[in-house]
Amino acid sequence: QGRLVESGGGLVQPGGSLRLSCAASGRTFTYYAMGWFRQAPGKERVFVAGITWSSSTTYYADSVKGRFTVSRDNAKSTVTLQMNSLKPEDTAVYYCAAGRGIIDYTRDVKYDHWGQGTQVTVSS
Repeated sequence: QGRLVESGGGLVQPGGSLRLSCAASGRTFTYYAMGWFRQAPGKERVFVAGITWSSSTTYYADSVKGRFTVSRDNAKSTVTLQMNSLKPEDTAVYYCAAGRGIIDYTRDVKYDHWGQGTQVTVSS
């Protein structure tokens, strides 16, 4: 069936960094597009970053551009989201997602595999 498991969340002060990882298992996600989404309390889930299966192209929400970097290692079946210069408004549950044939990486309905999420809290 395939399973995605996020890790690396936690509490960090404003201006700090966190590195989220998404480990895939149970099936090959090599040719899948991968995305990161986040959901803050009381808000809808929104797109954060995406990466093509070959890593040739990455996509970012305007709110994280220049601060976050998405990457993947197909040999290790992992996707990473490096988050720098974190702000309180980055506080949310972060989800890893996978899908095939995705054109618009920002639409969560296009992804058919999701992780359980990891909490990121940015606070002093």
